[in-house]
Amino acid sequence: MQVIAIVLCLVATAVGVALFARAVVQIVGTVRLGRPDAAGRTQQPAARTLTLVREVLGHTRMARLPWVAVAHWVVMVGFGLLFLTLVTAYGQLFDPTFALPLIGHLAPLEWATEAIAWAMLAGITYLIVLRQVRHPRRSAGHGEATAAAGAAVRAGGERGSRFFGSSFWQAYYVEATILGIGLCIVALRAMESVLDGRSGSGRSIALHYPLTGWLGGAVDGASTASLATAVVVVAALKILISMAWFVTIALNLTMGVAWHRFLAFVNIWTKRHPDGRTSLGALAPIAVDGEVVDFENIEDLDEDAVLGVGAVEDFTWKGLLDFSTCTECGRCQDQCPAWNTDKPLSPKLLVLSLRDHAYAKAPWLAASEEERTAEAEPDGTPSSVPAAARAEAERPLVGATEGEPWRPSGGAVIDPDVLWSCTTCGACVEQCPVDIEHVDHVVDMRRNQVLIESAFPAELNGLFKNLENQANPWGVNARARLDWAKDLPFDVPVVGTDVEDLAGVDYLFWVGCAGALEDRAKKTTRAVAELLHTAGVSYAVLGGGESCTGDPARRAGNEFVFQMLAQANVETLAEAGARSIVVTCAHCFNTLKNEYPQLGGSYEVVHHTQLLNRLVREGRLTPVAAPDGGTVTGAAATAGSVTYHDPCYLGRHNGVYSPPRDLIGALPGVELREMPRSRERSFCCGGGGARMWMEERLGTRINDNRTAEAVATGADAIAIGCPFCRVMLSDGLTSAQAAGTAREEVQVLDVAQMLLAAVRRGTDDAPAPGGAGDAAPQGG
Repeated sequence: MQVIAIVLCLVATAVGVALFARAVVQIVGTVRLGRPDAAGRTQQPAARTLTLVREVLGHTRMARLPWVAVAHWVVMVGFGLLFLTLVTAYGQLFDPTFALPLIGHLAPLEWATEAIAWAMLAGITYLIVLRQVRHPRRSAGHGEATAAAGAAVRAGGERGSRFFGSSFWQAYYVEATILGIGLCIVALRAMESVLDGRSGSGRSIALHYPLTGWLGGAVDGASTASLATAVVVVAALKILISMAWFVTIALNLTMGVAWHRFLAFVNIWTKRHPDGRTSLGALAPIAVDGEVVDFENIEDLDEDAVLGVGAVEDFTWKGLLDFSTCTECGRCQDQCPAWNTDKPLSPKLLVLSLRDHAYAKAPWLAASEEERTAEAEPDGTPSSVPAAARAEAERPLVGATEGEPWRPSGGAVIDPDVLWSCTTCGACVEQCPVDIEHVDHVVDMRRNQVLIESAFPAELNGLFKNLENQANPWGVNARARLDWAKDLPFDVPVVGTDVEDLAGVDYLFWVGCAGALEDRAKKTTRAVAELLHTAGVSYAVLGGGESCTGDPARRAGNEFVFQMLAQANVETLAEAGARSIVVTCAHCFNTLKNEYPQLGGSYEVVHHTQLLNRLVREGRLTPVAAPDGGTVTGAAATAGSVTYHDPCYLGRHNGVYSPPRDLIGALPGVELREMPRSRERSFCCGGGGARMWMEERLGTRINDNRTAEAVATGADAIAIGCPFCRVMLSDGLTSAQAAGTAREEVQVLDVAQMLLAAVRRGTDDAPAPGGAGDAAPQGG
């Protein structure tokens, strides 16, 4: 028996290690097929290492689900620290009483080994149970989506599970492996305690086998020879389970649920920001072969240069590493507003489709031109490029698909409806425990579709033309940009007309296209202008000299229009001497703060809720309670209840969560009622990623979903801090009121309007400029 066990384990080890080494080479080779990355993924190695240690040992990215984080942490730690038990098992094949020299019987190590083993068993049991409780059960079977299950999925059923679409056999196999290894460790320790007690070593069972010694009683009646044989058998079983795992993952390069145990360290270390910030805020600039495209010298670009991503090999090596690292946990899918409103986009399934395509196509990409074109050798020997890889190479990346669009069974790899459903809200990136950069990859594919293929939703034609011709999404003449200020009881200075430049004022007030041209957003603009005037903050506006920041164009993939607008704005801001800018639009805030530095424009940019909160704390603005106990939606109101919606580009993309809430908290008599999905987990309004200018043809409307959640809090008002959110939630509220699911008195208000109503009560109780809310929203 012992000889058989030794031979089996040594052969299995040789095979497992060899196949694993080959698999590592294949994965590295596939990742290296990607383009060079312009983001400087290896800069600041010390900061990157600190981030890696913090995220791995602190499980900071996993902490969004606390109990899962605890269970995963002990499993992860056990996977690494219990390696010594595997080494011990090899020794036990030859000598059942074997212990590691010097450290084998150190009490602290034995305590740690047993504690980790039991914790690992508890953790993996919890995760197994959780997967079953959250399993997307359906009559068509388990695992990936099937056409037979499509109707049920579209009706909402299995979409509620973040595990929908994951490969279940792989997850079960990994869970069974960890469970089996844990049980083997505990069993070995129990038998070792009995053999140790019989050896006359004098070691205390309670001291050296603190958590398994009690199990020894179950086998204490067996003979020493029988126990020795059992130790050899269990040790061999432990080794064979481990080696079978190595063989299995080596033969399944796309088994992310297993490979992430190795790749996650590299993926986290090479994330875009060395300090650990998520890859949100600024989009990665468009690059060709690792060099950022200089649009001022665009004519120097090679004619055959690939803009964006038109094939899987156009992704950077970091993109291919992202796809390889996906654990299929589904946290991104669970938070995605498109997936939660029955649209075909699942960030997880998008990544898995790209991963599977990349690895299937890799042999063709790695082959020489002669190998690609040769059907067979003259002697009849098949070509070195597998037929499957050739077939995969013929598939377009984006285009018409067969089967379900979220996991197509034929045709293109990515369905256009999947690509254009994304709102770029960043929920997927914020939730991902291994730092996959979904939004960058989506926008890169959009860039190629727009700039090279001219394939994009028809509604975007109007957006692009308006941005090019009138520098705003609505196509309104620039002369209308100051209409919002016409009847204010004070002057709004304009740079170049009333003031020469910004040297003598505190802030440039960047009004934004919506704030200047959209009726609902004008109310916010007027409120902020009056609050700054009341607080004695000097400011000026650009008036007709202001253009769209380019956010809608860039998120839609039209980098040319973005660059045109952004470069013009940077020049205008430089001429005006802009240093400090206050904005009311979360998208303008993000673009000016995070993306204009890519073009040489760096400014101190604050959101109006940040500045107004500071002014209240400094006593320069004093909100006063309503004397009549009015409701929050009245013209002179603040008493009542409010729920606040976090704009994606203010919250997740820039981490601004507290200032708007602090402002609401400073309003006397106002109760803040949080929605279940708030702060980092806030649900998108549906307007980002240029989606505000596209029709929602599939599924239910995202803004209706979010509005229903806000109304369910019972609040008297929905507070916002972004004009995109205002338009989307106002339209959603109008629909809900028409359907009788929302009270007629509920309104959508910007936080600035609420503050102005309270501040004005301290003077003459006059109505706020532009009214209090959006009682009857107009189209926008």
